[in-house]
Amino acid sequence: MLYNTQIGNRRAIGSVKGSPMVELVWDGKYDKDGNRVAPLRVSLPFQTVETVNEDPIERRRQLDLFAAGRETAWRNRLIWGDKKYVLPSLLPEFAGKVDLIYIDPPFATGADFSFQANVGDQRFTKDPSIIERKAYRDTWGDGIESYVSWFYESVVILRELLSETGQLYVHLDWHIVHYAKAILDEVFGITNFQNEIVWRRANTHNDAKGYGRIHDTILYYRMPDAKFNLTYTNYREEYIDQTYRHKDSDGRRYTTLPLHAPRGTPSDKTRTFGELVLAAPEGKSWRWSQSKIDKALAEDRIVISRNNIPRYKKYLDEAKGVLLQSLWTDMKILSHPEILGYPTQKPEALLERIIRASSNEGDLVLDCFCGSGTTAAVAEKLNRRWIACDLGRFAIHTTRKRLLGIDNARPFVVQNLGKYERQVWQKAEFGEEAAHKMRSYRKFILDLYHAELVDGYAWLHGVKGGRMVHVGSVDSPVAVGDVRQMAIEFRRAIGSGKDAPTRAGVDVLGWDFALDMNETAQQIAAEAGVNIRFLRIPREVLEKKAVDQGDIRFFELAALDVDLRQQGRSVTIRLTDFMIPPDDVPADVQKAVRQWEDWIDYWAVDFNYRDDTFHNQWQSYRTRKERGLLISVQHTYETPGEYVVLVKAIDILGNDTTKTLRVTVM
Repeated sequence: MLYNTQIGNRRAIGSVKGSPMVELVWDGKYDKDGNRVAPLRVSLPFQTVETVNEDPIERRRQLDLFAAGRETAWRNRLIWGDKKYVLPSLLPEFAGKVDLIYIDPPFATGADFSFQANVGDQRFTKDPSIIERKAYRDTWGDGIESYVSWFYESVVILRELLSETGQLYVHLDWHIVHYAKAILDEVFGITNFQNEIVWRRANTHNDAKGYGRIHDTILYYRMPDAKFNLTYTNYREEYIDQTYRHKDSDGRRYTTLPLHAPRGTPSDKTRTFGELVLAAPEGKSWRWSQSKIDKALAEDRIVISRNNIPRYKKYLDEAKGVLLQSLWTDMKILSHPEILGYPTQKPEALLERIIRASSNEGDLVLDCFCGSGTTAAVAEKLNRRWIACDLGRFAIHTTRKRLLGIDNARPFVVQNLGKYERQVWQKAEFGEEAAHKMRSYRKFILDLYHAELVDGYAWLHGVKGGRMVHVGSVDSPVAVGDVRQMAIEFRRAIGSGKDAPTRAGVDVLGWDFALDMNETAQQIAAEAGVNIRFLRIPREVLEKKAVDQGDIRFFELAALDVDLRQQGRSVTIRLTDFMIPPDDVPADVQKAVRQWEDWIDYWAVDFNYRDDTFHNQWQSYRTRKERGLLISVQHTYETPGEYVVLVKAIDILGNDTTKTLRVTVM
């Protein structure tokens, strides 16, 4: 049970004047000996799966620097993964180096992980994926207590990433903000708390049972030596009408201010205003020198009253405005064309205000719940470096498209933790001993697939419905050579005993697949008289709760057909077909599909793939404003050679499918 307590003899973090602060305590925060339990700290290497917006010359230069062991240029990072692994994995490189952190964590609503997707002219709400539902259950499954534990583990790592001159903004609503405040005070220090910012997110929200909730709360923490950039907002109209009530002949509005000030030092000097020679009133002195007065007179910026009191003009268009306060009611509600289909999306104006106030150009900004990518997009426009992370595949896809829509966006990389995360899971679940670990792992996956484990084969590991089953390794993608071995073994298995297949088919379960598996491997299998299906092992199998609750589903790979036409050194790449298993798309929405192109949301081409990272050299994608999609692209090679062309298509749910082609340029 969650409760408040005085820390007692435990050392209070951020306590004031030696007195203990109030602490939130929950089951699992301390071990049986009273020691605080540290968050998970598995540091894993990131895998770069895509480079975006990098031209070929810069790509070559970066490769040369890397090969020479020299430091490569900074690349902004878009990371797909669970923050419990991503944040600790950032520590080796970024501990104490992040200048600004903005997070907008889940609030406790069903909209936290949902998004809206388009199929043709139809729009539908996509419910959270299994992994996102699991994350939501982990966060809120046991109510407030599980949330504060989850939140605490996150902010402890964020504190280590934040620099000693850094700043933190935590965006929450009424559900949890008061609990989060207590945890943040403990981790970041109560003396570093600067403001509770109230942001009006809606004009009205009627509630028959109480007051309409129209605001969120942003908790702002600043380290002692952090630099804060003053922000000014516009004057209210009534203030302008009352204060700047005068107008010049050209319509410029102004107010007048006195040229006298309370005397700092005795002064009996006079000032000349044209033919007038005036002394300062008793007890006051002149604000300006004679030369400054002469300049202002020449510019018609001084007004002299009937009783010879001079005042100077202050124009409205030269005023900075009002220093920003903690109540933010001046931002427009999120509207087209900015809306991207995320219920929790925040307006760019909100992030622009935060980033301008609490960072400078070149500073590093982090958002580990990036959603639709607002933080990354604004940081990019304001010339900040950025790291954006999210658990949702579609969030990463949406953010990538959003960044590509920014004029002159700098190169960035898309990363994940890939096989390294799976290796940690496999070791923890099945032990160290190699043979036992592999057999237990395969049985685990086969059980989830509702297949029976079989022995005596190297490449065929199970049987289901008369079809043999292969379970791919956590370390490497299923390759074409693997399929050849499966086909050879399958021929030996026919009629060989109780575990022999009764149907000429193999189901291949894999975490990753080599490029063009659906075409090349299918051809090999067909020559051997074997029907083969490729199904992706979902990342959800890493999560015990998802397994326990039966939330695991295996999906077949999509198939992409591409035509390549060559004329001299020019090639034309054209999409000709795309087939996906539409399991996650509602039946009524599926009926709205008029042509295969409707399933594609985005596609990109690397015209010189080098078996390393996909380099996005060209792309076409749909936006809320422009629903059309180009289905062909032309490219001209500058030099002769053998080239591999890699085409990547991403469907409406954010899943990617690739296709390779080969070109010989003379």
